[in-house]
Amino acid sequence: MKPVRTVFVEPRLPKRIERLWEVAHNTRWSWDYATSRLFMYLDPKLWAACEEDPVRMLGRMSPARLEELAADDSFVHNTEAAADSLAAYLGDRSTWFRKETESRDDGLLTAYFSAEFGIADCIQIFSGGLGILAGDHLKASSDMGVPLVGIGLAYQHGYFHQYLSPDGWQQERYPASDFHTMPMRMVMDGDRGPLTLEIPIEGRNIRAWIREVLVGRNRLYLLDTNHPENTPADRSITSDLYGGDQDMRIRQEIILGIGGVIALEALGLEPRVYHINEGHAAFLALERIRTIIRTRGVDFPTAREIVGGQLVFTTHTPVPAGIDVFPEDLVKRYLGVYAADLTLDPGQLLSLGREFPGSGGFNMAVLALRLSAAANGVSELHGEVSRKMWRGLWPGLPAAEVPIGAVTNGVHLQSWVSPDMSSLLDRYLGPRWRAARDGDVWSRLEAIPDEELWRTHERRRDRLVAYARNQAANQLEGQGASPDRISAARDLLDPDALTVGFARRFAPYKRATLILTDPERLVQLLTNRDRPLQILFAGKAHPKDHFGKDLVRRIVQFSRREDVSGKILFLEDYDIEVARYLVQGVDVWLNNPRVPKEASGTSGMKAAANGALQVSTRDGWWAEVADLGIGWTIGRGEIYPEEQHPYQDEVEARLLYDLLEKEVAPMFYDRGRDGLPRRWVEMMRASMGEVCRRFNSGRMVRDYVTKYYLPAAERFDRLWDADLARAKALASWRQKVVDAWDGIRGTGLDWDPDGPPAVGGEAPVSLTLHLGVLSPADVSVELIHGRVLPDTSLEEAGRRRLNTGEDVGTGHYRFSGTCPFDQAGRTGFAFRVLPCHEDLASPYSLGLVKIIDDI
Repeated sequence: MKPVRTVFVEPRLPKRIERLWEVAHNTRWSWDYATSRLFMYLDPKLWAACEEDPVRMLGRMSPARLEELAADDSFVHNTEAAADSLAAYLGDRSTWFRKETESRDDGLLTAYFSAEFGIADCIQIFSGGLGILAGDHLKASSDMGVPLVGIGLAYQHGYFHQYLSPDGWQQERYPASDFHTMPMRMVMDGDRGPLTLEIPIEGRNIRAWIREVLVGRNRLYLLDTNHPENTPADRSITSDLYGGDQDMRIRQEIILGIGGVIALEALGLEPRVYHINEGHAAFLALERIRTIIRTRGVDFPTAREIVGGQLVFTTHTPVPAGIDVFPEDLVKRYLGVYAADLTLDPGQLLSLGREFPGSGGFNMAVLALRLSAAANGVSELHGEVSRKMWRGLWPGLPAAEVPIGAVTNGVHLQSWVSPDMSSLLDRYLGPRWRAARDGDVWSRLEAIPDEELWRTHERRRDRLVAYARNQAANQLEGQGASPDRISAARDLLDPDALTVGFARRFAPYKRATLILTDPERLVQLLTNRDRPLQILFAGKAHPKDHFGKDLVRRIVQFSRREDVSGKILFLEDYDIEVARYLVQGVDVWLNNPRVPKEASGTSGMKAAANGALQVSTRDGWWAEVADLGIGWTIGRGEIYPEEQHPYQDEVEARLLYDLLEKEVAPMFYDRGRDGLPRRWVEMMRASMGEVCRRFNSGRMVRDYVTKYYLPAAERFDRLWDADLARAKALASWRQKVVDAWDGIRGTGLDWDPDGPPAVGGEAPVSLTLHLGVLSPADVSVELIHGRVLPDTSLEEAGRRRLNTGEDVGTGHYRFSGTCPFDQAGRTGFAFRVLPCHEDLASPYSLGLVKIIDDI
């Protein structure tokens, strides 16, 4: 039976506590412990049952209970304090961003597009690290006063909830989210009801609503296609996160990218910068171009120049297999008509997503790289991997110079540091540690007595063990286990034992079962009488990844061996709550991916911020601090070919066992008369200081603002003048250079060293180039010099820009300079020609490089 009419009934809060409603609707409570404790106080069991959703909780509370709270002077005082705290936070004008831009135009607004956002468990629109990173980015931007708006999708079912069958096989369930009982509001169109968008797809329009989530000072807008005027198939587009086949995936990405830009226009927002967080949202570049063509009456090349200058693309994927690549027929089906609005034919549209001519497949990362003026990886190592991975887009350019930078990820400390540790840091460091922008504040960790730091960590381990026992009992109860087994689960684990945590997505390269490689050696570690070890696992395999599911099953079945009973536990349904208990309570965080397949990883940062030490391969963010003595590293970052992976696992498993047995456990259990592991605490303190200083989301956002957002806004401003003259000129210049590039050739070389070359000397050199219709101002000519290798190739050691060319007639120009002799032995030089224009974001923006090595 269906209702004849539906209405939404809001809870009626007594006047004395009515401000609780506004506090509940701003997700700042998710990183402000004082506020979240206020809601927990209302009813701890109901708070947990509502997945820590204050809006749903208030809606389920009886009027009598609310009146009772309104009569409680203490609760009223705390409510007012929470509301005043939020108001003060929102009204604070002394933010980092305001100070950073006080001498510049601060009218910056960045639109941050992501397929998922992890703000709080009650808003199930994330699956893992990418979403948590996006959530931390929004939170840190809010704390720092960076004007930023998030754009995502309102998934009705979100990502799946995990539970295990009795034999340990992962099962999935997809409960539907009730958006009306979440800290989320429908965006309204005045008195006309919900604001409705029309998004072009397959030559027709799909309707979508916009739902708004307040994230501190900033807003997250989520598109929802579950609109009654859509077909059932179209209503399901925003049903499941990463659900369905490629057909569903491309439709989701059209709604996210194209629909997201349409949503911003409907909201009256005009971002100067667009941040594409992974390739899922790359279609936004096309919609921005279409919008400018429509509103300013320019052609595609001109609109492309304007849009490219304001786009920042962050790639999170270190392997080609992780990139969305759609069949070209699918792209033509959904965007063939749309291409006409871009003044492109379908072939021209498809070429924007091809890695190279004839490659086939429409690559979303290639689309983003081609249309963005700036791109970055998410760690120093990942930046290096990405430059090698995509060097084919810049033929002739050394991998080291491919224009993909790096901003290493960071974590939002207030969201992840435990209340116990936060209280300790407040006492000894003061509140400035929360801002995470003052690196000097972390030197004050030395003032914290060893005993206080250790006891604080021990309390968190106690709470983790208690939580894990309760979760284990609940898991067994859900599987229909006997009362005796359920009761026994409450005695699992040892609150005093060395506790290792491993929690992440169960992708093959992350090697969740590496530590099971030699079962008997592992048993010896787990059951050592003097130095016992215990391990907590958590994580989800993709529903279609049967290999990943088998990894989960293997861990669960191993944990049931009688000789390791109570020493290993797999926690179901890895989410923000499970993650917080783990990172805040374990002693060691284990991370053993195959190098270099972990782009960054942030779970280890969260654990380190709470005092846990790392045991990790030299991958992702850990590669940047592996040599600082703040943890242990498995191997030296060796990269093995695929056929040697079994051997690699055997070698690195042995290294892992040796570290745990000979270094980690002895240091943990080496106690003084006072019971303190002094060397362990010393390493804890050093690790916390280094990680919190370098890998916090405040530093990450600051890097994005200063290195990418502000320069992108300035590029956009230069091109976005009244008549778009600079953009038109740049587009015309680009076409001229592209058409003439193949005709550039070297026609003469003057090289006359004065006597035998000697180290430290240099000699004049000049190169004559045929530029055709181009002028010397259109190019930059560099001399590349270095050692000549046995295979006669040139190992680049340095480069020098040659002087602007002298006209020697008929399209020929002479460029002059000097060649240095930096080292003894066989050395040589060659030349490189790059496009040059004052409005180019980078000399590599056109993907054109001409190597002159044969004259």
